[in-house]
Amino acid sequence: MLGDDDFTSWIAPLSAVEEKPQSIKVTSDNSIVTDWVRDHLLRDIETVAKSQFGAEFRILLADDSPSPQEVSPQVDSLPGHPLNNQFTFSNFVVGPSNQFAAAAAEAVSERPGQVYNPLYLYGGSGLGKTHLLHAIAQALHSSRPQLRVQYFTTEQFVNELINCIRKKRMDAFRQTFRNVDILLLDDIQFIAGKERTQEEFFHTFNTLQSTGRQVVFTSDARPADIPGLEERLRSRFLQGLLADIQPPDLETRCAILREKARASGWDLLEDVVLFISRRVQKNVRELEGCLNRTLAYAQLTNRPITVDVVRTALSELLPEERTTTAADIIRFVAHHYGIRVADLKGRSNRRSIALPRQVSMYLIRKILNLSFPEIGRIFSKHHSTAIYAVDTIQKTRQSNPDFDATLTSFKENFT
Repeated sequence: MLGDDDFTSWIAPLSAVEEKPQSIKVTSDNSIVTDWVRDHLLRDIETVAKSQFGAEFRILLADDSPSPQEVSPQVDSLPGHPLNNQFTFSNFVVGPSNQFAAAAAEAVSERPGQVYNPLYLYGGSGLGKTHLLHAIAQALHSSRPQLRVQYFTTEQFVNELINCIRKKRMDAFRQTFRNVDILLLDDIQFIAGKERTQEEFFHTFNTLQSTGRQVVFTSDARPADIPGLEERLRSRFLQGLLADIQPPDLETRCAILREKARASGWDLLEDVVLFISRRVQKNVRELEGCLNRTLAYAQLTNRPITVDVVRTALSELLPEERTTTAADIIRFVAHHYGIRVADLKGRSNRRSIALPRQVSMYLIRKILNLSFPEIGRIFSKHHSTAIYAVDTIQKTRQSNPDFDATLTSFKENFT
């Protein structure tokens, strides 16, 4: 038995277009509704109809959604933001930091309106949120060209609303935003604090979701962390799926750099990839900017891309290189674990001291490549203690993924 919400979403949009003694043809101008009813409800509807009108009675379901060439709205619609053809799923580099968000975006592109509606992607600037929005649109244009897919920035949404209010063209505004099959809105946090905009958006969102049409947002923060966002919008964002994107780890940054370089026709040396990826840690957009500057510099100076060339090309963009010492590593570990440097070098073998000491020895060995006797002297220990510490930490990393991730982040602070 259907609930009220399901009836509103899937049955109410249907209309009878042709009735015969032994059949009735029904349709909807929304292809998502038509597809969903065909896949999930048609057999049950036919069963009920046959119980009322006889075993030969049939329900015919027709797709009456207009093709792109047939769409001719009664009022002018507003132009969507152009798509970047380079932003596709095939060239989106997936790693641990974005795997969940990428999988959710692909699922939406395959079953729009049926899973994760709305989909809310959030994370810092330059991490790939816009790439995923464009990728969803590109995939749908390719697989379901009959669907009306619109991508807008929230800034454009706000500006269009203001212009349409001023010019008394609200019909055009609503025609654009409420008659799409998939609405993709970038940087939804900019809607906060704008009462009229939130009011209009609330009704737009309700119209789309209640009729089974897909909505995807991106934001730089979770709904709970956006000040000035109305509670009714916050709760609706939380009805769907929230997927965060974190800064990429070193391996993912290297993969992104290689992918973007190859797309530009370059095959970078491994030491060059590592040099740039280690120096740019937080932002994929910044990583791409450093790559573009390096490629331009190499072409203009007619020089091969080496680490020295990269260092020169990016001298104004990258932080100054510094030489890491054992003392730097020890201070870092002591600060992380909330203990004193003197405790790390002291005699205590309490677990709260012994583990950080072993971590310090391990990092000094891996980063500075000091000998075990040298490491032992730093801590006033026998070299066998240093050997045991490095071996212990290595085994713990292999058996504990969380600890391994922590050690990886420690190493990236010094490489």
